Amino acid sequence: MTDPRTTAVVITYDRRDEADLALTRLEDLPERPRVVVIDNGSSDGTSAMVRERHPDAHLISPGVNLGAVGRNLGVAAAETPYVAFCDDDTWYDPGALRLAADLLDRHPRLAVVTAQILVEPGSRLDPICVEMAESPLTRPEGLPGSPLLSFLAGVSIVRRDAFEAVGGFSTRLWLGGEEELLACDLARNGWHMAYVPEVVAHHQASVLRAPHLRRRHGIRNTLWFTWLRRPLRSALRRTRRLVVRLPRDRVTLLALGEALIGLPWVLRRRAVVPPEVEHGYLLLERMQLDSEARNYVS
Repeated sequence: MTDPRTTAVVITYDRRDEADLALTRLEDLPERPRVVVIDNGSSDGTSAMVRERHPDAHLISPGVNLGAVGRNLGVAAAETPYVAFCDDDTWYDPGALRLAADLLDRHPRLAVVTAQILVEPGSRLDPICVEMAESPLTRPEGLPGSPLLSFLAGVSIVRRDAFEAVGGFSTRLWLGGEEELLACDLARNGWHMAYVPEVVAHHQASVLRAPHLRRRHGIRNTLWFTWLRRPLRSALRRTRRLVVRLPRDRVTLLALGEALIGLPWVLRRRAVVPPEVEHGYLLLERMQLDSEARNYVS
């Protein structure tokens, strides 16, 4: 029942007990994926726990918190064609990684398979799954599931070659909505992404998190991506719609300030998407305006 095609890459920071449980769940999967753990500078003994309790895992300790960029190190250490990203508060059903690998085998231009997300406790369907399932994007012939122009890293299986070809996660974005830029560069290079509900993952949000920081970075990164890749008219419209919906608080003010500070970098790196990709974003915008899965509260 083992499956040598997929490596699981886990990033963690100061969540020793949750990381321990996440690694145990990966070790219990029938696929028995190789596991790479990136300890993003934890100070709670996470690295020691991994060495003692999970000696078969490949541990990478960069010594600092690299955020999502830590996943780049995990992908670089993987030797398998596919990589399953798994946060320390997410896990996959038995057989999910095998199914995703089968789909990636059968569809050579498929770069990302995003799983159905069940929120725990209670196994409730995450509202974002409804949005992904109702994707208005044109579905390429034979593509499984629903076509996407972004994905959720903690519950997605990616094709390693495609990920590395577009440079992985941006060091500048760090963490919080970091997937959008990477997904855009996959799409503009002809890769497909899909939400496949038959591939099932679970998410039990950690209580050890900094929601204000995540919201701040999410707002900033959304604005940076918009001006890095969208045409001028679309960038202006999306910025206006976003700013109108944001709470009037200190977190929003800090996010907007960081976005403005990064504007010179954004303008230097600006590379507008081709019309066919932009058309997809326009279709998604109409649906996302009323989405219950998107809010800016922390």
